[in-house]
Amino acid sequence: MTLEGVAQAPPTPTEGPAAASPAAASSAAAPPIAGSPAVTSSAAAPPIATSPAITSSATASRIAASPIAASPAAASPGGLEPPRYLGSPRRRPAVSTAVRGAVPLLLVAAWWYGTGSGAISPDVLAGPGAVLGALGELIATGQLGDYLLASARRAGLGVLAGGGIGLLLGVVAGLSALGEELIDPTMQMKRAVPFLALVPLFISWFGVEETFKVVLIAVAAVGPMYAYSYLGVRGVDRKTVEAARGVGLTGPRLALGVVIPTALPNILMALRICLSVSLTGLIAAEQIGATEGIGYLVTLAQQYYRSDYMVLCILIYAVLGLLIDLAIRGVERLAMPWRGQVAAR
Repeated sequence: MTLEGVAQAPPTPTEGPAAASPAAASSAAAPPIAGSPAVTSSAAAPPIATSPAITSSATASRIAASPIAASPAAASPGGLEPPRYLGSPRRRPAVSTAVRGAVPLLLVAAWWYGTGSGAISPDVLAGPGAVLGALGELIATGQLGDYLLASARRAGLGVLAGGGIGLLLGVVAGLSALGEELIDPTMQMKRAVPFLALVPLFISWFGVEETFKVVLIAVAAVGPMYAYSYLGVRGVDRKTVEAARGVGLTGPRLALGVVIPTALPNILMALRICLSVSLTGLIAAEQIGATEGIGYLVTLAQQYYRSDYMVLCILIYAVLGLLIDLAIRGVERLAMPWRGQVAAR
């Protein structure tokens, strides 16, 4: 290259005062924004697609191809798409009920087929027809209603007494370190002792009347209620308790207003288990010195070897367990409506 060519070559952006001129800055960097002298002197100004002062076609093409300019959602707020629901859609009540009853209905169909085809002997397992006949006999004589009311009264009193004591002990042990030291060791020892082992002792104390039956059911229910209540209270956020104490809630007001509502899921689960365990205690209690009740009916069926009544009693207990579960679910929906929105399914 000759000296003349070098002399005629345009200066680089770093040579001389010409590098700071607005024309050189606009050609080497992004186009300026109209009406803004501070931006025109900056070589790093970001491009804006709506600026009327864009003179470079290459820069305009780059802006048109940018994601911001090409996104219709960014251009107009009304074009934003609503967020997708990440959870699974809730089934309709009829569909949910059909799904829940599918497995029990299949078991009943298999039972019906096995006894009807002769694959299962009637001496081993009575068929559905014989069980329905036994149910009709109890309904016709009026004994079914009397037996159910007697069993429900005993189970209700026992669960009310045992569940109330277990809830009180669980709250005290969960809130107080001294209460935990005094109560928890004794309750852990009590949980390790099967309540059926206490039957001879309770008979010697209370006889075979109604007191014995209610006390046995209460002892069976106090363990699960204490364990779940204790875990629920210990799971309450400490900051929540401190905030409640800061506004003056102490003692029973703190327990009833903050602690128990927060631990309500564990308490309802404990109630469900207590009601199920009470049925076991009910059978043991009504087989001794009873003249009515479902447990008494089981004893009669065993003495006379009536397999149809045995199966009927099993079905009655199964239906009672299902009704208990449905009742607890209804209480959960009424007392904790927000749990349906935070469930991980």
